[in-house]
Amino acid sequence: MIRPKDILYIDITQALIFSMINKVEVRNETSTLKHVILGTAHANGKIPKPKDAYDPTSLQHILANTYPHEEALSKEISSFATLLEKYGVKVYRPEILENINQIFARDIGFVIDQYFFKANTLPERKKEWLAIQSLIHNIHEENIIDIPENVHIEGGDVILWNQYIFIGTYQGNDYSRLSTARTNPAAVSYLKDFFPQKEVLSFDLIKSTLRPEENVLHLDCCFQPVGNDKAILGKDGFISSKESEQIIEIFGKENIFFLTKQEMTEMHSNVFSINPQLVVSDKRFRRLNHWLHTNGIQVEEIKYQEVGKQGGLLRCSTLPLLRD
Repeated sequence: MIRPKDILYIDITQALIFSMINKVEVRNETSTLKHVILGTAHANGKIPKPKDAYDPTSLQHILANTYPHEEALSKEISSFATLLEKYGVKVYRPEILENINQIFARDIGFVIDQYFFKANTLPERKKEWLAIQSLIHNIHEENIIDIPENVHIEGGDVILWNQYIFIGTYQGNDYSRLSTARTNPAAVSYLKDFFPQKEVLSFDLIKSTLRPEENVLHLDCCFQPVGNDKAILGKDGFISSKESEQIIEIFGKENIFFLTKQEMTEMHSNVFSINPQLVVSDKRFRRLNHWLHTNGIQVEEIKYQEVGKQGGLLRCSTLPLLRD
């Protein structure tokens, strides 16, 4: 249980801004971004013990003594915030919870059309919701959706592309024993029922708690649309090649940047679009960034390597509320 003293409250200016937010709408991954929640590394807590790692990338860096410290994480996220604001995006930050990792805002909620869905995350991450509820509660009540408890879903597994909703899942019998399995098949059925007019497609992802190269934590770690008609795809992230072929059929092979297995492991697909002509990417992603440039997409390159050591990157850090 979290007591009031465990929360470092936002200042009054931020609170007043929160009170003005009453609309959300997101229909795809690339339309012009207006409002977004960006995670925070402040009061991030101590380096976890190996047994407490949520994913194999974090575990790898804990064991190698290369797990990132709060100062380095905060510096990278602050640079991201400055860049978003440079392009006129209104950036909101979570209230700060002491000793809780709040970097990956993407997973605790997501917007589809004009609805905000409160995600059902890992039990260990439930407290993160407290940090954004003061913002979300100002959205019209009928547009806030509490997902049933049996439906497990995190925002990183939800990718929107107009009439399509792509959902990353894990269907193995060992689902309940894997900390890297975040979205179950019940989530696919639930969203199909909620959006009967859309085409909801599911993708069974590879999972491992020990080997980063054999794990796709969320769908956005191996797939993401960019621009108006293009996509980034790591085919090695899918259990069935037939499922990755669905994406190729939708976007067209000539419009897809295919990741190597190493690039997929490093999450090169986890970039973030400010608009169809502008993508924020990691400086390390040279081959991808060149491809984006050659396809008429401007790339703002920033350093995000320390954040990446925790198993997520640019898209993972953001929770878009409004895209034009």
